[in-house]
Amino acid sequence: MASVVASAGSREAFVDGDTRVTFDAFAGMVERVAGHMSSLGIAHGDVVSWQLPNWWEAAVVHHAALRLGAIPNPLNMIFRGRELRFVLAEAKPALLLVPERFRGFKHAALAATLRDEGLVPEIAIVRGGSSQAHSLAEWLAEAKPPVATKFPWANMPALLLYTSGTTSDPKGVLHTHETLLYEIRSLEKVHEITWRDRYLGGSPVTHIAGLNYGILMPMVLGTRTILMERWEPAHALELIESEKLTFQTGAPTFLQTLAADPSREKRSLGSFRLFSTGGANIPTEPIREAEAALGCLVKRAYGSTEVPTLTATSFDDPDELRLGTDGRVIGPAEMRIVGSDGADVRRGDEGEIVARSPEVFRGYRNPALNKDAFDAEGWFRTGDLGRVDERGYLRVTGRLKDVIIRGGENVSVKEIEDLLAEHPAVADVAVVGMPDPILGERACAFVAPRRGQGLSFEEMVAYLESREIAKQKIPERLEIRTRLPKTASGKVRKADLRQELRS
Repeated sequence: MASVVASAGSREAFVDGDTRVTFDAFAGMVERVAGHMSSLGIAHGDVVSWQLPNWWEAAVVHHAALRLGAIPNPLNMIFRGRELRFVLAEAKPALLLVPERFRGFKHAALAATLRDEGLVPEIAIVRGGSSQAHSLAEWLAEAKPPVATKFPWANMPALLLYTSGTTSDPKGVLHTHETLLYEIRSLEKVHEITWRDRYLGGSPVTHIAGLNYGILMPMVLGTRTILMERWEPAHALELIESEKLTFQTGAPTFLQTLAADPSREKRSLGSFRLFSTGGANIPTEPIREAEAALGCLVKRAYGSTEVPTLTATSFDDPDELRLGTDGRVIGPAEMRIVGSDGADVRRGDEGEIVARSPEVFRGYRNPALNKDAFDAEGWFRTGDLGRVDERGYLRVTGRLKDVIIRGGENVSVKEIEDLLAEHPAVADVAVVGMPDPILGERACAFVAPRRGQGLSFEEMVAYLESREIAKQKIPERLEIRTRLPKTASGKVRKADLRQELRS
């Protein structure tokens, strides 16, 4: 960071509405916040959790934690009491930073409750205040003595990020400075990024892609990030024109809504050169149409929280490969397609994607999860299915994990099923994804009620809300059945339910 700040100086690093933060000013803010964190006793190896929207303050908090050798822990903004209690109990942070409120939800009040429950010793409020908590604004206004730190940075934990999977609880992914730096340097090459590039920060900075591109990349490559508090396609188009933005990353939902917005026709988008998308299977034609509408190049990529970018297409790939595949492995990364026995399948056959790469995470916060995640040779089992053709291009075809991807958010099916199974009226339940042209998937709950009982959609929603889960996880459709279709071994035949929804 220091070398980039020295060369970038008065250039802008972050733009957030009317707030424009230069590299010099940003470095000063980081020092002040790090000083106040240090005065609370936060030091090397401590976890600093933050649940913040795409605000410039999130970048300051994240880099201040890194300045102390602490481990930043961005928390998804959709997390509520249920998710936060699990994460904080496992992460054991020394500090939690939240907004006073955001989109009507009182984050500060929940944080105070979690502190009173003993899950975190200190809380700080961003864009707001409370006599019962520290204030980031006050920290920024008061200088503290510089903090002297000297650590073996490369292999130190530099990120703890929780992701949903097949289990009902989130999994804490640990990255180091080395894994994240490799990721950013590989993106620099594959996307031909220079300090002149200006990134549209519409993807949540609490996700691996939004964090890497939006918060970390400026301090490595000297790029500029223009942050969006919430995704509004018309506003995004306005920013592309007024700020002369050059590229964006995000789920297909972002790309499709950006291209479909009617205000696009009156905007000058000549600076916008690249949109990199991934994270869901979408037909080639909608991508091609979006590319033509925006006048930029669209590239596809494949990755996850554990392996941020394993494959990507290239600028010089033919259209059918650039838009119709998920690309080839980047740099020294390795990828195999294996069967259920762990052996490589024949070229072109479907199997599980396994990976080895300098950017692969170093393990989960709960080390008991590592045994199933890695094989004896260090290959990471992604849980995703794919095929690789003779030229080495990957096509992601599905997933072994029972996960619904709704607008780029992973929703653990097991978590919702486990909660609904506890409802006194529910005898059997299965949750499946139903296709959605904008969000990719939405959730549908199939429920077999207990004899003599019933369950309405409104009752289901109210029950799940009472369990304090993120509202985005609540199924948007309920189907009542006398019984659910089962295999001979007693498992629900979800393929039958998905087919029923399609027909």
